[in-house]
Amino acid sequence: MFDNLSERLERSFKILKGEGKITEINVAETLKDVRKALLDADVNYKVAKSFTDAVKEKAIGQNVLTAVKPSQLMVKIVHDELTKLMGGETVDININTRPSIILMSGLQGSGKTTFSGKLARMLKVKKNHKPLLVACDVYRPAAIEQLRVLAEQIEVPMYSEPDNKNAVEIAQHSIQEAKSNGYDVIIIDTAGRLAVDEQMMNEIAAIKEAVTPNEILFVVDSMTGQDAVNTAKEFNERLDFDGVVLTKLDGDTRGGAALSIRSVVNKPIKFIGTGEKLDAIDQFHPARMADRILGMGDIVSLVERAQEQYDEEEAKRLQKKIAKNQFDFNDFLSQIAQIKKMGNLKELASMIPGVGKAIKDIDIDDNAFKSIEAIIYSMTPEERSHPEILNGSRRTRIAKGSGTTIQEVNRLLKQFDQTRKMMKMVTNSKMGKMMPKLKR
Repeated sequence: MFDNLSERLERSFKILKGEGKITEINVAETLKDVRKALLDADVNYKVAKSFTDAVKEKAIGQNVLTAVKPSQLMVKIVHDELTKLMGGETVDININTRPSIILMSGLQGSGKTTFSGKLARMLKVKKNHKPLLVACDVYRPAAIEQLRVLAEQIEVPMYSEPDNKNAVEIAQHSIQEAKSNGYDVIIIDTAGRLAVDEQMMNEIAAIKEAVTPNEILFVVDSMTGQDAVNTAKEFNERLDFDGVVLTKLDGDTRGGAALSIRSVVNKPIKFIGTGEKLDAIDQFHPARMADRILGMGDIVSLVERAQEQYDEEEAKRLQKKIAKNQFDFNDFLSQIAQIKKMGNLKELASMIPGVGKAIKDIDIDDNAFKSIEAIIYSMTPEERSHPEILNGSRRTRIAKGSGTTIQEVNRLLKQFDQTRKMMKMVTNSKMGKMMPKLKR
């Protein structure tokens, strides 16, 4: 996402490199290039023009500090304006009553049903809510079954009435179901169409009137570009929704919808979908997205993802084992599992400042750990716990059992040994620094 836009913006800022100060002439040249980059990214023309006009107004007359180059100052101004363009502040969903009702809207194929499952999982796992998924798509074949499968995967209850074709009644009945069973958030998945039509709009408007939702979310496929913005405008005129969800931001999208939609409908983007897995959902943070667009990474989101997988008790147990040089392949496997839970490897790497551009053309396979795991799983429990017993004949057996070569097995064992030594040195160094404090 945004790779092409990031490259184009970087080239635009190079126009100011070597310049001693910001002038109307060099700013005009830079912003002409910036506007073209935004239009190529499928940003709405009016949005692109007002954006560059705002940047120009901020840039002209700025006193460039000795320690700051004109190009650096321009990057900061563009960053601030991008953040403002995408809403400025992070906006949460409104779920402050029991039960709170979230009404999902959007066209067919936008990822509405899948997102409903993702949102239910997030509210359950991260916010300790008890959500109820409600199937109100009474038209699309297998829509109810799709929601049921998702509900089973995330272990969240699902309410449906397969023989009832009245979506309004189903939505109303689900409220009583939630109250009777103590569910505090109701997520209503509604029907979509291939295009906006009167029947769909009338039905979802009727559901809104009948259940009075706390939150109406409009789900849009970000890969549809300006069509997404136009559809959002039509839905907003009829529903007056509360926020936007952008799905498929991990795909080959130019990013124009994310940059335009906030300005056109004047509603905040609240969530983004970043993959197919049910944990691939992030709250939308305008400043962090501006960081990513300008190639600055997103270290805050990376740390947050790591913290979600962090187990304090497990970390203490691991630290003791490392200090005693007892870190083994069972521990190594658990660390791999935690990394995999954090999400797509290439996306994680791109969150590190400076890395995104470096790995742009490199294909990082999500199955990168597969051969390592195969080798470890081909070891006996004793071998995993005591890697030092792995002699030549054992290594040959492991290579055959894992479908790898003896060279790959030896390479892993060598890397594991080096990692273990380094971890022990770091742990002992930290403990050594702590000792003087403990003696006081």
